Amino acid sequence: MQEPDLVIKTRDVMPDGATTLPAEYYVSQAHFDREMERLFAGMWICAGRTEQVTQPGQFFLREVLGESVIVTRAARGGVNAFYNVCRHRGTRLCTEQAGTFAGSIQCPYHSWTYDLDGRLVGAPHMDEVPHFRKEAHPLHRVHTETWDGHVFLNLSRTPEPLAAQLGPLPEKFQPWRMEELRLGRRIVYDVRANWKLIVQNYNECLHCPNLHPALNKLSHYLSGENEPLQGTYMGGRMDLRPGISTLSWDGSCPRAMLPGLSPLDARRVYYYAIFPNMLLSLHPDYMMVHTLWPLAPDRTVNICEWHFHPDETTRPDFDPSDAVEFWDLTNRQDWHVCELSQAGISSRAYTPGPYSNREDLLYAFDRMIVELHGAPPPGARLGGLRA
Repeated sequence: MQEPDLVIKTRDVMPDGATTLPAEYYVSQAHFDREMERLFAGMWICAGRTEQVTQPGQFFLREVLGESVIVTRAARGGVNAFYNVCRHRGTRLCTEQAGTFAGSIQCPYHSWTYDLDGRLVGAPHMDEVPHFRKEAHPLHRVHTETWDGHVFLNLSRTPEPLAAQLGPLPEKFQPWRMEELRLGRRIVYDVRANWKLIVQNYNECLHCPNLHPALNKLSHYLSGENEPLQGTYMGGRMDLRPGISTLSWDGSCPRAMLPGLSPLDARRVYYYAIFPNMLLSLHPDYMMVHTLWPLAPDRTVNICEWHFHPDETTRPDFDPSDAVEFWDLTNRQDWHVCELSQAGISSRAYTPGPYSNREDLLYAFDRMIVELHGAPPPGARLGGLRA
């Protein structure tokens, strides 16, 4: 018998020939480089949280497409991002992954010194150089904006505002008041799979009964509904089963629900992939965020963080392990099967397989990726058996 809270949406019939992508989209260095340049260098990418840089001089580093970027809090309160490159001899300014600058950023080589807004304020011996002007040599800036506690970077020269990429999502997710939430745990995963396989796995749950029986007991794999693919994000919601309060080991919740959620949202979990690298999971009592950092066609570093309301994190008995351990197991199951997919797609025996009517969101994502690439790069091998 169908459960009373289970809503199963019918799908349009998939077009004839709707199949997964050829192998080169997952194994080709040319395809990978094109995606990195057009998506990761051209769109806003989620880099971290404003709580990592609450005080002037606090900083963290991010490696983006081979570039080292410093994200720091300015003296007057804004969040700045700079290429980690001195304007004198190109030396890396900072090697620590996180910390606090003592009021300025100084190169370890010849002591060129910059303020927290990137202006050059000290250049030893350059006063002997005629016509040298400090104001002509600031740090190279990386565009940065914030959304409800999330820090975004953009490497392009003249990006559109972050709001154009997010569309209606800020209003949709405003009730979670994400900026108020605080880090409870962070786990870094090194996944031997293409970044797109991780995004696709995140956006379907047909594998859940087989791969995630614990998750399926708490939230039926056919519950909820997806939003149609947008140009900058995709996602949807799933519903909790009757008697389940949140996604944890036993479905119980030792925490208060997040303030501001409607009774409906307190019974749902939202899963949204915000292209190109943010996987946002909003629960009734916590937020989980993955940021994807592709290193190669077959390797992606995934930084996963769990955030909770400060009323909970400041409790002496605060313990996020019920949610963290549940999702750590689920994550590792997902990453394992993504790695199996990568291995199979890399085989000469691989041929694109047919999509079911319930995989319409993945097929739409594939079409977006195909359009991104346009004509195949020279020398690219089509997927499937070779003669």
